[in-house]
Amino acid sequence: MANDNDRKRRPGDRPDARRRRVLGGLGALGATSLLSGCDWTQSQAVQNFLGHTEKLTQAAQRLVASREALAPEYDKSQIAPTFRPNGSINPQTPAYQQLVDSNFADYRLDFHGLVDNPMSFSLAELKAMPSRTQITRHDCVEGWSCIGQWTGVVLGHLLDRVQPKANARYVVFHCADHLYGSPQPYYESLDMIEARHPQTILAYGLNGGDLPVANGAPLRLRAERQLGYKMAKYVMHIELVENFAHIQGGHGGYWEDRGYDWWAGI
Repeated sequence: MANDNDRKRRPGDRPDARRRRVLGGLGALGATSLLSGCDWTQSQAVQNFLGHTEKLTQAAQRLVASREALAPEYDKSQIAPTFRPNGSINPQTPAYQQLVDSNFADYRLDFHGLVDNPMSFSLAELKAMPSRTQITRHDCVEGWSCIGQWTGVVLGHLLDRVQPKANARYVVFHCADHLYGSPQPYYESLDMIEARHPQTILAYGLNGGDLPVANGAPLRLRAERQLGYKMAKYVMHIELVENFAHIQGGHGGYWEDRGYDWWAGI
């Protein structure tokens, strides 16, 4: 398994300090006003704060760090005994429950949209591909963090297989869960730079075992330079697009359609 440990950053490095400052600014607004990326509402103060920082943090991250600059990785001794589940913990659609009952034997991950080579992969096929294991910290806008060990296939490897078209700008993750009874399923997106980042993986393992249902089985996105609401769980199919105009609310994600900023880099 490829860990790139020789390139691993320690918690004291500058990118981690910048992450703490961003989260500290959010915390200063008050945890009760955030309501987590797990509530329908968001205070105007939070919207204003995120709106002012979105372009600044995106520009700063892209100017200061290289495209492959790594988020901090941690030692095994720092892994939380239980990785905190959040949001949906067991989608109740019949299709998803059938997958759970079969231990995901019938699961297929489809790539479609702006690709030259549309493909479909079983979970077994994904597990047979070169994998990456990384111990990273999940930072939620609720104000909590949790360190876990994730194992999965590097998304960039799959993108190489499906061959994005020249006008593909975003990778959209369509999910099985309907958060808070929404009629439309959860979805999220990344641009091509973050999608091809070496720490962006589709995780099927957590803390040395199979990814639990509560944490997003069979596949969960891990984009380690992003806040937690970007980490889509229960990924069912992936679409490459030029823009978001035809997808749900048109802003690139479930929470983005409800006022959150699309850029959540930290």
